[in-house]
Amino acid sequence: MKTKSFPGNYQNLEAISNFIVDQAQEADFSSHEIYAIQTAVDEACSNVIDHAYQGENKGLINICVEIINNGIKIIIQDDGIPFDPEDVPEPDITSPLEIREERGLGIFFMRKLMDEVRFDFSQTIGNTLTLVKFRGG
Repeated sequence: MKTKSFPGNYQNLEAISNFIVDQAQEADFSSHEIYAIQTAVDEACSNVIDHAYQGENKGLINICVEIINNGIKIIIQDDGIPFDPEDVPEPDITSPLEIREERGLGIFFMRKLMDEVRFDFSQTIGNTLTLVKFRGG
């Protein structure tokens, strides 16, 4: 298990991505699967900056990566504004692009790219997002 903390700013998204790619390669994922994992984590961390912290440099993004049987588990924690995924409406993916909302696809993409996506909130820990991807899944 490897754990790292990153200041919540957009400049660190590349370092977070490199950390995730290294771990996914160590877990023997294909390049296609690594891209899916990388994209889901990038979206999650961007959401932390945008929504939980409502701006850059207002808190840390803590990431714990565990290589599990036939996969990888990534836990992303922040102490920003509590997040309830039930408050986010299902995105409109059928209307023409020019009339769709610009936002709201992050959770949708994470769920499509990963095998498990779980959001939790605790007064003591803050927001916790758990992402799981299985090889070949």
